[in-house]
Amino acid sequence: MSYPADTSIVVDRATKSFTLRYHRTFKQVTVAMLKGHQVSDTFQAVDDVSFTVEQGESVGLMGLNGSGKSTLLKMINGVMKPDSGRVLTRGRIAGLIATGAGFHPQLTGRENVYLNAAVLGMTERETARKFDDIVEFADIGRHLDSPVGNYSSGQFARLGFAVAVHVDSDIFLADEVLAVGDKPFKKKCLERMQEIRDSGRTLLYVSHAASSVRKMCDRVIVLESGKVGYDGEVGPGIRYLKYDAGTDEEEQDEELGADI
Repeated sequence: MSYPADTSIVVDRATKSFTLRYHRTFKQVTVAMLKGHQVSDTFQAVDDVSFTVEQGESVGLMGLNGSGKSTLLKMINGVMKPDSGRVLTRGRIAGLIATGAGFHPQLTGRENVYLNAAVLGMTERETARKFDDIVEFADIGRHLDSPVGNYSSGQFARLGFAVAVHVDSDIFLADEVLAVGDKPFKKKCLERMQEIRDSGRTLLYVSHAASSVRKMCDRVIVLESGKVGYDGEVGPGIRYLKYDAGTDEEEQDEELGADI
């Protein structure tokens, strides 16, 4: 099947299953089997999901914890392959899909900038040209020359996001990028993501914060137990999730975005 030239992402009946093992050692498994207990179980993290995203769309991917959001994002990013169905993308993909993803813990932050940028498709010359801007955005000071294995989750997020937003990409993926880090950094992330959206790039943004989804996105897809429960306008999508009651995270996000 062919798709229009302005189609950026195609998810076509994608399914991804995982196996849960209830016992770790051979002895535990053997004893459980002798007693007739279940030793493993299979569940579908993403179950027959289909949708398309046009170039330049800003889509909020929402759902309760365990609904399959991160698994779906990893399939779109190419980190995982669906067990069945297809996931197709057009152009270069960048973004932050996991805190510290693509970092080597024994290398310094400086070395990991080049490593992570290479993973995202940047050449060494391109990275060198943007290096100062990346470091300035990350703002981790003297920790830049320390092994990233010693970084906090906030420092991981700063460096990872700083590299990702400096990649010249067609699709930008962000998985709970505002879940870590201090308030000024979260505000800076939102501002940069708005710049990415306004540049005409495709944005797929995973978040529980309803207010930031309202600001960033023009469409919402809600996953429920691995299936698409809702796909449409932002307001009804948030009401579908019953997020309008408000949370501390949402109130904090409103405060961060007040001046944007």
